[in-house]
Amino acid sequence: MLHHQPSLPRRAFLQGKFLQRLKTEQQKMQGYQPIRPPWAKLNEFLEKCTACDHCLTACETQIIIKGKDGLPEIDFTRGECTFCQRCVESCTEQLFRCTEEIPWLHKVEIQDSCLLTKKIECRSCGDSCESRAIRFRPQLGGIVALLLNSDSCNGCGACLSVCPTQAIHILDMK
Repeated sequence: MLHHQPSLPRRAFLQGKFLQRLKTEQQKMQGYQPIRPPWAKLNEFLEKCTACDHCLTACETQIIIKGKDGLPEIDFTRGECTFCQRCVESCTEQLFRCTEEIPWLHKVEIQDSCLLTKKIECRSCGDSCESRAIRFRPQLGGIVALLLNSDSCNGCGACLSVCPTQAIHILDMK
């Protein structure tokens, strides 16, 4: 199990977001920095996005929302990214990289609040992981062990919303 403490932005600190109960569901899963749509050229995206909302309406899983800054961002509490490329195709600006490249550098991490650490069998994350980055290994005389292969994780977010204890967080691996 990994432990990662994301840095707390000043505004979030002043709003009391250091307390877990004051964080939004999205902040608990994704941290404080917005995750932009897959293949976004981040610098150009932040400078040149017109906030036209074409990508919001094109998204087949409706996980692209208008962020606090007015720009599109991903909200994994609503579901997963299927990498359908509709956000890229719907954009009238040149804000996205080639879809032959990897969509983004996000990976998941599993926290100690995972039910397996409490000897309770749960496989909801592995059942939803299409890339098979989350797998389980049987153990003699006990419950299964969770195996996370970060190299196989594509950051789609399918495992995030199905976790009953919100033990899975997504990280930017830049």
